[in-house]
Amino acid sequence: MSDDSKLVQGASDDPRETPSIEHLPPEGADAATVAAVGKLTEALEMVEQARGLLYGFHRLTGAADLALGEAADALRDSGHAAIADRLDTELVGRNVVEGRWTFQIVEDYDDTYWGPFRSAERDVREELVAGRRHLAEASMKEDRRTHGARHHEARPADGR
Repeated sequence: MSDDSKLVQGASDDPRETPSIEHLPPEGADAATVAAVGKLTEALEMVEQARGLLYGFHRLTGAADLALGEAADALRDSGHAAIADRLDTELVGRNVVEGRWTFQIVEDYDDTYWGPFRSAERDVREELVAGRRHLAEASMKEDRRTHGARHHEARPADGR
């Protein structure tokens, strides 16, 4: 059975039983190319997750700085002005890496790595698989689902 025929096995009159065209490899895209593009997309997904963690770091560090300022204020209010002044001077508003707050780290990551990575992945998909996304996963779904069974449809009733 060819890779293409595997994708439409169990085809019926129910359009939910066949993948949508955007989840089928275009003419001329062989299985090795689809797998290679899938590996590139997998790498991008890891970069996206790393970016999310970086944004979490950014948010938590900012919240910590605000809480630190509140702690310094509370120490000052409770008669510990020298300690509060030391915290305000040494830590509140301090750079987290040389010359940068976390927003600058996030911006540098986005501009230097995340943006170019996304562009490269999109360009490769456009060039090799007509821009179609998640073809490797769509093929895996066809291999793993129980054709004809409820909750195992290739796509939802709206045809997407």
